[in-house]
Amino acid sequence: MSIIDAHHHFWCYNAQDFGWIGDDMAGIRRDFLPDDLAKEMKLAKVDGVVTVQARQSLEETRWLLEFARQHHFIRGVVGWAPLIAPDAAKIIGQLATNPKLRALRHVLQREPDERHMLRDDFSRGIAVLHKLHLAYDILIFERHLPQTIEFVDRHPKQVFVLDHIAKPRIKENILEPWVKNIRELAKRRNVYCKISGLVTEADLTQWTEAQLLPYFETVLDAFGPKRLMFGSDWPVCLVACDYARWVSLVRGWIAKLTRAEQQRIMGDTAREAYRL
Repeated sequence: MSIIDAHHHFWCYNAQDFGWIGDDMAGIRRDFLPDDLAKEMKLAKVDGVVTVQARQSLEETRWLLEFARQHHFIRGVVGWAPLIAPDAAKIIGQLATNPKLRALRHVLQREPDERHMLRDDFSRGIAVLHKLHLAYDILIFERHLPQTIEFVDRHPKQVFVLDHIAKPRIKENILEPWVKNIRELAKRRNVYCKISGLVTEADLTQWTEAQLLPYFETVLDAFGPKRLMFGSDWPVCLVACDYARWVSLVRGWIAKLTRAEQQRIMGDTAREAYRL
């Protein structure tokens, strides 16, 4: 089976840019670079990856694209660009000349305005992506799902990828209204979903596979194997679970599926969504 990890990050750690890494995550307050990931991939038998932005700057996007040029196992980059800028179309067009740029992302979950995605200028920026054959990664908390459904409906031809199954409240074992909203979002056939980030929405030290399973089963039923993709969220996942263990856990969950369905989740869905 050819495995693509559809979600991970690189960074050179500093407290200013990575203030979200709290004391309970102190173990990842260090640099994580391609050579570090290559070792993890080899142990877990992962063939390629999609690198996702961690800082909201054009410098970050260009830095990741340079890594992709240097390292063949980086199959694509989800970068950042100022979608609300008056010259967003020009900026995104210039970035898109690099064939490794496959999508953009904005950290919507940190925006004070919880309807930021519905701003007219944000929508104009999103409209640019479809013309350039770029996907858009949606990073939200589960409370943002209602406005996310409205957002997606404004862009029916745009390819969207939902990160971390919309970050449900796993630590509290709360399923609703996440289940209802995730099922509604999944009715939009232009939306894919990443199986990633579950362990860090649970208790970092006390989570169990049984606790996570209902959340996985929900997205499997809602999106089906053809629109689910595996992602590690490395190195963030390391505060709760090592890389090889997460790969093994997901492979165990999908073992009941057909070989073709397993291949979709572990690689082919990412290849399709990001045109790798």
